[in-house]
Amino acid sequence: MEDSNSGLNTLSEATLARLGYMLDNLQHGWKQLARAVAEQPQFSCSEKELTDCSLKVLSPSGSPGRYLLALLADRGCTLSYLLQCFEKIDHRVAVEFLTMHAMENINITMHPQSQQVAEGSPVVLCCKAVGPFDLTYQWFKGKDEVPGGSSPELVFGTLNPVQRGHYICRVSSGDKYVFSNWANVRVLRSGGASAGSNSSYFASTSSALLITKQPRPQSLVEGDALCLECGAQANPPAQFQWFHNKQPMPNSTRSILKIPCVTTAHRGTYTCRAHNLYHEMWSDQVQVNIGPGSVSDASWEMTEADVPDVAPKQRSDFYATDKVALLIGNMNYVHHRQLRAPMADVHELTNLLRQLDFKVVSLLDLNQQEMQSAVNEFLLLLDRGVYGLLYFAGHGYENYGNSFMVPIDAPASYTSKHCLWVQDVLQRMQQRQTGLNIFLMDMCRKRNPNDDSIPQPDPLKVTANIVFGYATCVDAEAFEVNKDDLSNGIFMSFLKKRLMEPEKVTVLLDKVAEDMGRCVITRGRQALELRSNLSERRALTDRIKAPDCKVTASTRNLQWAIAHVLPEGRCLTFECGVKVQLSFAAEFSNIMIIYTRMLETPKDIMSCSAQLSDFTEGPEVDLKHSNQESLDEAGSFLLTLDDLLPMEQAQLFTRISALQRLQKELSFTVCLHYKYTNLDEELVEEKKVSVGKPLVSKLNLHEARPLQCFSASSSSDLQMSSMNESSSFSVGLTDFSSIGSESTSWSYYQRPMESPTGYGFKNEPEESVSPEFLGCEDPPDTKSLPCAPAEELPFKFSSLPHSF
Repeated sequence: MEDSNSGLNTLSEATLARLGYMLDNLQHGWKQLARAVAEQPQFSCSEKELTDCSLKVLSPSGSPGRYLLALLADRGCTLSYLLQCFEKIDHRVAVEFLTMHAMENINITMHPQSQQVAEGSPVVLCCKAVGPFDLTYQWFKGKDEVPGGSSPELVFGTLNPVQRGHYICRVSSGDKYVFSNWANVRVLRSGGASAGSNSSYFASTSSALLITKQPRPQSLVEGDALCLECGAQANPPAQFQWFHNKQPMPNSTRSILKIPCVTTAHRGTYTCRAHNLYHEMWSDQVQVNIGPGSVSDASWEMTEADVPDVAPKQRSDFYATDKVALLIGNMNYVHHRQLRAPMADVHELTNLLRQLDFKVVSLLDLNQQEMQSAVNEFLLLLDRGVYGLLYFAGHGYENYGNSFMVPIDAPASYTSKHCLWVQDVLQRMQQRQTGLNIFLMDMCRKRNPNDDSIPQPDPLKVTANIVFGYATCVDAEAFEVNKDDLSNGIFMSFLKKRLMEPEKVTVLLDKVAEDMGRCVITRGRQALELRSNLSERRALTDRIKAPDCKVTASTRNLQWAIAHVLPEGRCLTFECGVKVQLSFAAEFSNIMIIYTRMLETPKDIMSCSAQLSDFTEGPEVDLKHSNQESLDEAGSFLLTLDDLLPMEQAQLFTRISALQRLQKELSFTVCLHYKYTNLDEELVEEKKVSVGKPLVSKLNLHEARPLQCFSASSSSDLQMSSMNESSSFSVGLTDFSSIGSESTSWSYYQRPMESPTGYGFKNEPEESVSPEFLGCEDPPDTKSLPCAPAEELPFKFSSLPHSF
């Protein structure tokens, strides 16, 4: 819904039918509504019309209320006025239904774009959204509200260096809100150098216009819906005008052109003009063919000239009740060759899936118990209609059609009892009645000579919703590629370029296989294998439609959020007067970065530094790489926090991994080393700090737990049993009131109806630092490694054994 002038005809037939049913009563029914709407003469009904409403009860499927709503829709009654009338007649159920089901979603249609602009030039950041009537906007620079920034556009007449930084817009309606993407505004000073960054990542002109998405040709039949989209990046923001057969179309000035029910009159060519104050560009001219509604009618036959050069965009009518992904990357094996690719691969896939609204749990280096517990927790997040995705990168093998994932503590001669059986996980996922089960196995599939067992799984249900994407074929190896300090697996190098496409999952993976086949260095070494029984055109880009049971969805949201909570940043004041700030960031769900900086230093202190030591046993802290002046030196190659913090202030970084092994609250000592100007001796003060159980440590993955056996009961029963059976979830609920700011994966990737406000979170940008907030040098989908054409990938094979 776009504004308060939206009419009743914008509601779906199911919504109108439900409202009509609610009006078919005597106390707060259609008669009372007819009197209320008559206060505006254009909506007054005649005696004959009211009699016709009454007679609808004689029809088996007739509804007086639905008939009255149809009359009001024909006369242009708006939703805001209908809502006022429902309130006048005290129809609380209808008010709640109209508000919750017709006006609940806040969808941002245009996100602000990062810009690099010459000093003194104008800048316009634009955020547009559709949703309830009373949408309000508030712009933030970092955590601070921008004075006067309460409109969809944030305008700087003349940009100066003080205004550079990261901006975000909050769109809200009552208690509901959603944040836009972060936009980084950089100032290009004289000489072409920007303030604080490399200018090669951004366009240098302040008024450029670029078509970023072209409309696609389509072939439809009468009654279908036509949807054409033209995307443009511009400053100031672009305006649009659609043309049909070279004639401007009235009221078609949005980037998306929608015609709900096409006829043969809509045949022809379509193009879009994008323009701003400085430039204009035209999109590609595309052909739209409209055939008659009956495909058996031979009067409409596509000629060879009618066939478009580009395949029409596939339209999906499917949806997920939620999307959940578990990503596991095992690198540092105890008894086997260590790997490099999984860290970059998991990080890359995490960023992409979050853009597709997946709830992602990303874990590195798990032993057998931790992997089993992680899968159990993953299963608790699944439910009827949920899309579940499991990705594993590490050592693996396949015997007799059964695939096994190898944990980092597997012995030298491991067998199936030391590993996780993929087919067993699949069977347990099916019992959750999921809408789609996707397995992406980035591992070797060579036979294990130490394992002669042939496990016999129970018969799988015929669900027709299973997709297996193997990085390599049977009895073959999967390879890594080496590049600087990061490395990608071959599979992920190609998958990341296709993952965002709105294609059926199997079609997408087929394209990845074709891309790999065209790469010279993989030919004859590694080939993707696809196994699937997916019968529906389900895609990773399918929308999410909340389930009818709100308790189920809320329980799942809370359960997932528990594993993504960061400690609150805090300020420590020492007796000497020095103030030190502690801040936290999440690199993965089980890896956290702690960084310290000096907030205030008395004038008589010449030098000081704050270092962390004496960490709680369990997590891994490399003392040689702790308290480092850069993230690279601290062992973190994926986050980029340096641009956010003022470089003139001292800052030290410490990386804590394996948080899943934390058995009690994480505590450490902050040691302040300082010198006075008139003394040569260095003094030391210490403060003990406890930050609770951050991120995934709350789930106690180190603890053994009984195997969850799920029955095919109702989704609500499943969810309630999940709450009772999962010890880690119970712990999370009891401790949830004490947690601070959550990690970045919540606030910047949540859907509007998954707002955490009900659990005590503030309606403002998160204090804990976000990778999206910091790493603006690269687009989100290419943070780890740059994309390149398949023929130009800078791969080189090591002389070591290549198998995962």
